[in-house]
Amino acid sequence: MGSSAALSTPQQVDSGIVRLRRPQAEDGRAVHALIASCPPLDTNSLYLNLLQCTHFAETCVLAERTGAERAVVGFVSAYLVPSRPTTLFVWQVAIAASERGRGLARAMLRELLGRPACRAVDHIETTITPSNEASWALFRSLARTLECPLEHQVMFDRDVHLDGVHESEVLVKIGPFVPRGAAGPFQEQVTEHKT
Repeated sequence: MGSSAALSTPQQVDSGIVRLRRPQAEDGRAVHALIASCPPLDTNSLYLNLLQCTHFAETCVLAERTGAERAVVGFVSAYLVPSRPTTLFVWQVAIAASERGRGLARAMLRELLGRPACRAVDHIETTITPSNEASWALFRSLARTLECPLEHQVMFDRDVHLDGVHESEVLVKIGPFVPRGAAGPFQEQVTEHKT
């Protein structure tokens, strides 16, 4: 796949233009640095981020501010659950501090659902810690947009699974909703984002 295939339509996000595209290996270091700057997100190895930018590029979205101050300002990592390929698991949503509150996270999720790899997706899952209010707001808003229920239950318990050193991870399930490959309330909102 050439670099032109990795580019998506530029998105107007508040002031300025942000290009949403598939990540590439060359983006790995910037993605790693972005995630490190976004607590409470867990940092992983640079090698893992390189794999996300290559093996999982079809289900990850990179947001890059264009112009003189070109920079990676957002990253969504996700994958199709192997045993349930119509379920998209969103691993992390990282937004640079300078871009928060401008609708970029929602734009990246819309971009992701519009990808050919996600055309059959009718469920989204993610995990959120109880204290991460921004993520709860984002995924509740997404469920409203998709006109479908949101359910949640503890997936990884602080004491049972995480040695008491990390908040419990709550599994959030959104769906079922009409897949992007069919007509539905989300279809017309995937390609453009304006605030």
